[in-house]
Amino acid sequence: MSDNILEIRGLKVEADGKEILHGVDLSIGAGETHVLMGPNGAGKSTMGNALMGHPQYKITGGSIVFKGQDITKQSAADRAKLGMFYSFQNPIEVPGVSLFSFLRSAAEAVTGERVKFLKFRREMLAKMKVLNMDESYAERDLNVGFSGGEKKKAEILQLLMLQPQFAILDETDSGLDVDAVRTVSAGVQEFYKEGDKSLLIITHSTRILESLNVDKTHVLVNGRLVAEGDASMIDDINENGFEKYEKAAAAE
Repeated sequence: MSDNILEIRGLKVEADGKEILHGVDLSIGAGETHVLMGPNGAGKSTMGNALMGHPQYKITGGSIVFKGQDITKQSAADRAKLGMFYSFQNPIEVPGVSLFSFLRSAAEAVTGERVKFLKFRREMLAKMKVLNMDESYAERDLNVGFSGGEKKKAEILQLLMLQPQFAILDETDSGLDVDAVRTVSAGVQEFYKEGDKSLLIITHSTRILESLNVDKTHVLVNGRLVAEGDASMIDDINENGFEKYEKAAAAE
């Protein structure tokens, strides 16, 4: 049996009738942290949405296998129940539903079990302290009136409370100041403390990666994976950008 928690083979994805991913192969081992980088418009967020089963992104070829199970045609809800999680690049506002109520309902939906109110609240408030979130946010409508930084913290709070086996973080550090990035990074480190967890971090920046141990880096250009390597690639990209990867993709 494969030790990989996720295996993507020949993945082709289209949105609005246009093919965006053109046969992507990628494997992530249990307990590994992988980074997906690339210039704007490369298809990074399309990859994350397709992996999580967003209905707007149609898989037209290839397969996605999670924990040995082919999930290519499964719904986002089914994938969440299996232990997948997706942190949105632009979290939406949900008027009328408090952050606490949303998280409690999500936990019950994922586990299929009733969640004890007081125990869950105590755990949630403890995780909020890790993220330097004011307790008042627990009763506020989800993301309504939240700053960009608070929205990202709320996403990481969901990660910590739901404890998936595999999480996709899409541009989690986008638009955050240095202190907010540091706080979000602390939340990701907290996530690692409980069990053998795997991460796919989608980013075109490198700030959130500074305090994490990265196992493998992948570069996506124009819907194709054009390079992969270890964490040293991050430093090279940080210094030199994506130009050489874009040239290599154009030459193919």
